[in-house]
Amino acid sequence: MWLLVEVDHHPPDHIDAGDVAGAESDIMTTPSFADLGVPDFICSALEQRGITHPFQIQAATVADALAGRDVCGRAPTGSGKTIAFGVPLVATTERAEPGRPRALVLAPTRELADQITAELRSFSGRLRVDAVYGGVGYGKQVSALRRGVDILVACPGRLEDLIQRRDVQLGDVDNVVLDEADRMADMGFLPVVRRLLDQTSADRRTMLFSATLDGDVAKLTRDYQRDPVLHEVGDETPDVTSAEHRFVMVERLDRNSIVAETVNEAWPSIVFTRTRHGADRLARQLTKLGFAASPIHGGLNQNARNRALDAFSDGKVHALVATDVAARGIHVDGVASVVHYDPPEDHKTYIHRSGRTARAGAGGLVVSIVQPDQRSDYRKIQRKVGLDEQVDDRRSGDSTEAVSASVPTLAGVDKPKPHPRSNNGRKNGTSNRNRNRNSNGNGRGSRQGQGANRTDRAGGADGERSGGQRPHSGKGPGPKSSNRNRNRNRNAGSQRTR
Repeated sequence: MWLLVEVDHHPPDHIDAGDVAGAESDIMTTPSFADLGVPDFICSALEQRGITHPFQIQAATVADALAGRDVCGRAPTGSGKTIAFGVPLVATTERAEPGRPRALVLAPTRELADQITAELRSFSGRLRVDAVYGGVGYGKQVSALRRGVDILVACPGRLEDLIQRRDVQLGDVDNVVLDEADRMADMGFLPVVRRLLDQTSADRRTMLFSATLDGDVAKLTRDYQRDPVLHEVGDETPDVTSAEHRFVMVERLDRNSIVAETVNEAWPSIVFTRTRHGADRLARQLTKLGFAASPIHGGLNQNARNRALDAFSDGKVHALVATDVAARGIHVDGVASVVHYDPPEDHKTYIHRSGRTARAGAGGLVVSIVQPDQRSDYRKIQRKVGLDEQVDDRRSGDSTEAVSASVPTLAGVDKPKPHPRSNNGRKNGTSNRNRNRNSNGNGRGSRQGQGANRTDRAGGADGERSGGQRPHSGKGPGPKSSNRNRNRNRNAGSQRTR
């Protein structure tokens, strides 16, 4: 049975006196963290970061969680969920023995696990907070567990691997958080999540946060929470209609020109592909056209993914080419455009992808590249999302309408201009060879990431499709360095034979 406490207005980006006219009166009616019973050391740490009053999801859930209640929260990304569950987690977690954490936070992606860990450490005091996830070696994670981790943030697959290796036990865990439970369900992690929860203390307190609470998430709540109090903030389905939506029909071979046109007009841009191989290939093609582009997907090692995200956040990358699963860990403000290079699986995926732009009242552009046989699928998506834009058919060459002419770009950064293929990108003194060497995910780094992925099960793969592609086999076109290496090997073999 749920006790429903609904907050039916949207959370502000930040609550602080002087932000906007009338903010002081709003703060006077909002409880402080101290008013909610938060310990002084946490309040001081938050105040040092300029966080003086809680967001709505925090004000709604912290007191119940501090009182030991199971909490079920529905809130969108960016609403302040991490502090909402992190504050009571830090306030109530006891010190742990080596290899036996006292609190556990489960997250669907590596990037989210890193973000949660950094957030909790900022106000954790003497508590030790560490993360375990796939795509990286076991060494540092095992060492941390042996020293002792009080609050463990984990992706389900890697945590289960560590349990099987006997590096960690969950019997002492009496505080559990399931963050973005709906995404873990989408990625197929719930069977692993259930096995992990079954190993924690029977007297645990469980907090669950999700953008939706139906289907498998509702069943998880029924099975693993005891009389939870339910708090809801924001719309269950985000409104993406504030962005400018365009649907452009071209033949398959002409898709890259639409991507280049969009990125040139509105960047930074996130371009969505269906497979890892497609993300790698499109990033290389955009790089050859003169754009700074990086792929990000579950086949890359964690260092490569972090470098790509950092470069994108800093405005050094014009286009991030991402698979759906990898993009779930991307929370970057100021994205000017989103491109559906491959069609979304359904309208929910369209909403999730498109919601990366036009945030916090800013403008944004969403471009869907439609192939002739996909028109009916996009019509269904449009009906469910509430869009009625016409498809701009570029196949005949009669349409001269630009994809976008007035979408803002990042301030202070020059707009990139594509270079003709014949110049090989040398107009600015940088060769394609150097660009590819610095690009994340191309060549050797990508293959290493895929190798790590094969050994890491669900936690490393992030549940993502590879499109049936294997690392480059040496057949067909590939990196020049690979061709040279093959020639050297061939010559060496011939000399040995002679």
